Amino acid sequence: MEILHKLFDKIHMLYTYRILKMKYGKSVTFGNNVLWRKSLIVNVANGARVDIGDYCFFNNYCSLNSMEKIMIGHHTLFGENVKIYDHNHVFNKKNEYVVNQGFSTGKVIIGNNCWIGSNTVILKGSRIGNNCVIGAGCVISGEIPDGTIVKRKNNLIFESINFK
Repeated sequence: MEILHKLFDKIHMLYTYRILKMKYGKSVTFGNNVLWRKSLIVNVANGARVDIGDYCFFNNYCSLNSMEKIMIGHHTLFGENVKIYDHNHVFNKKNEYVVNQGFSTGKVIIGNNCWIGSNTVILKGSRIGNNCVIGAGCVISGEIPDGTIVKRKNNLIFESINFK
């Protein structure tokens, strides 16, 4: 039974590697021991790159979307449904449809030993330093210094119902 289990693991690894290789060629690199659960989506445009360091973990339904470059350091964890975009639509031409205006891009760099909480969105041009924790539900745009915890604080508003 153990031989069968080892054989299945090797076939699974080869099958996964083959799909990534066929679909993305040399534009995506995975470090050693990168793990993911259900549905890691990696979209890479021609000429763009995604580099993932060693010992990273992606929980369910994460996506990396690159038109320029996304770099992820070693030992970084991603909660469920994290989305990373290194681009955005251009929309400043009044008489032209947004879909026809192209994109602006900016590298996304995530340091080593970070924890990115569930439902976080990381936007173009963002840099997250080493040893950072990004709380669930945050939208990151810009630079986060090393050793920073980012939390989302929602103010709940309570109003009384005026019954008649």
